[in-house]
Amino acid sequence: MQLVFDTEQEDLRRSVRRFLENEVPLATVRTLMDTPDAHDPALWRRMAEELGLQGLMVPEEHGGSGAGFVELAVVAEEMGRAVLPGPFFATAVLAVSAILDAGDDEAAKDLLPGIADGSTIATLAVTEAGGRWELDATEATARASGPDWTLHGVKSYVPDGALADLLLVVARTDAGLSLFAVDATASGLTRTAVPTLDQTRPLAHLELDGAAARLVGTDGAAAQTVRRTLHKAAVALALEQVGGAQAALDMAVAYAKQRVQFGRVIGSFQAVKHKAADMMLKVESARAAAYYGAWAVAADSDEVPAVASLAKAYCSDAYFHAAAENIQIHGGIGFTWEHDAHLHLKRAEATRLWLGDPSWHRARLADAIGV
Repeated sequence: MQLVFDTEQEDLRRSVRRFLENEVPLATVRTLMDTPDAHDPALWRRMAEELGLQGLMVPEEHGGSGAGFVELAVVAEEMGRAVLPGPFFATAVLAVSAILDAGDDEAAKDLLPGIADGSTIATLAVTEAGGRWELDATEATARASGPDWTLHGVKSYVPDGALADLLLVVARTDAGLSLFAVDATASGLTRTAVPTLDQTRPLAHLELDGAAARLVGTDGAAAQTVRRTLHKAAVALALEQVGGAQAALDMAVAYAKQRVQFGRVIGSFQAVKHKAADMMLKVESARAAAYYGAWAVAADSDEVPAVASLAKAYCSDAYFHAAAENIQIHGGIGFTWEHDAHLHLKRAEATRLWLGDPSWHRARLADAIGV
């Protein structure tokens, strides 16, 4: 298993970081947060045309670069560092993984090129009204109508669900759980944005009342497909959390070096040094856990279910700790809503819950290792 980065992966990291620092500084993040979709179409096109980020995992025959999961992990970490708004995670991680994992060549041929070139925004709809990530909680149904299907039910907390052009929906048929592609313009589909703590990642509620759909993969075989996709997504989100935690640490250290109190910079006080040291320990150990998960996914290891849950649980806690301590080190100014430290605190809390909270993942980890 690869445990170091090669030259191309390091070059990718530098390119993405430079792009995000130049094009999406935190002031721009705040501006995009105030828009309904937290999305800049011009930025989205440039991400596709200049860096090919949306098509990173899309095979070359479908217009992508055919890169591996470690490359995606590198990009996810940089996007977490920048608190990037927009539908990248929903499109390039959730939707692309679901389509590829379904093993449907025709669907991949039809759906992936638009994602790769940036013309299609996509997402995956799994959870329903209760917000549970267990697939046995799925109540949405699909009915066959000749060669076509119609969907009935609701999906909640769908990332970028009000913005997406393509929605991949998990629903139940007589054969079992199945995956369906729904066009955003389909009759019978109603999409409603819902309030979110993290305004950089909008969520939506979907109502499906006879919406036309296309089966992706094999009828009744989506349980394994979606679980595999969610394992990958958990690892990618853990890397995003690592990037955010590192940014919070960097922000705290920079402030501690320049804030003067009692005639000394506060970074010279032992209590502040201890906070920063504890933050660094959690960030570095979280990075190790997350990248081990990424390399396990890339190697298609049997460990993936266990290490995905381990990474998501540990990195969720590490990011929240770093974000909260960043505010503590900033003191009074850090508690003001307008300070950039709050961008990371809100993202940290939202991502703790998304794709399963730490307690849920620790239970999954215990099951995976037979405890």
